[in-house]
Amino acid sequence: MTSAIEPHKARRLYLLLRDQITSGRLPNGARLPGEPVLAADHGLARVTVRRALDLLAGEGLVRRRPGSGTFVQAPAGPRPVVADLPNLLSGLIAMGRATGVRLLSFEYVAAPAGIAEALLLEPGERVQRSVRVRLIDGQPFSYLTTHVPERVGLSYSEADLAATPLLSLMERSGVVADRATQAIGATLAGPEVAGALDLEVGSALIELTRVVFDPSARGVEHLHALYRPDRYAFQMDLVRTGDAGERRWTPAIPRPAKSESTRRPAHRRPAP
Repeated sequence: MTSAIEPHKARRLYLLLRDQITSGRLPNGARLPGEPVLAADHGLARVTVRRALDLLAGEGLVRRRPGSGTFVQAPAGPRPVVADLPNLLSGLIAMGRATGVRLLSFEYVAAPAGIAEALLLEPGERVQRSVRVRLIDGQPFSYLTTHVPERVGLSYSEADLAATPLLSLMERSGVVADRATQAIGATLAGPEVAGALDLEVGSALIELTRVVFDPSARGVEHLHALYRPDRYAFQMDLVRTGDAGERRWTPAIPRPAKSESTRRPAHRRPAP
């Protein structure tokens, strides 16, 4: 029973200390209490405390000095990618050029019912399915599963997709991305996704589902994206509009897309 419970206790202590570090309550350079003190304060075994500290060290939030202790250090990993929602499609192309990609699979399959419905496909129409991991500064931050109609997928090769953003490939073939609908939520990482994103199973992820349409309202891409929240965030500029008593927030005029991500500390990233 202990072996089944202790990992949860280790993660609870990890999350507690992580919150204190990212909020600034534990400042950069501060020395954490020793393992015996943390174990006594939280009613844990020392091996459980050690596991929590290992998680913090693996995330780059602390450094452990043998014989000296464990010290808080400012996050040193890749800064989060910040996606500008109003400038979504062109921003994605710019982001693709600034980051790397690892292609995990590329195949033509029968369209699953939900995908066929979302893309408004004809009965029996097949799709090209790909799975990619996108990287920033060499570190994974997103797990992307895309389905495009076979007529679109045939315009590019597996090698093309491994080197060029999908939207660029579609536009090169004459497809026009006119509008998109999307939903954003949260989910937990399963074993396959966790391994690809270098996370523990059950880690929290940002989930996005997007369907892109051409000017004739035909679906040209279905994207299911999972993002590490410490390396990716959404941003939207808003303005107050409307008459007195009916004032509301409205998206501001889109800003030009940036070819490189806005660099800011992960603990100060804007809320999705």
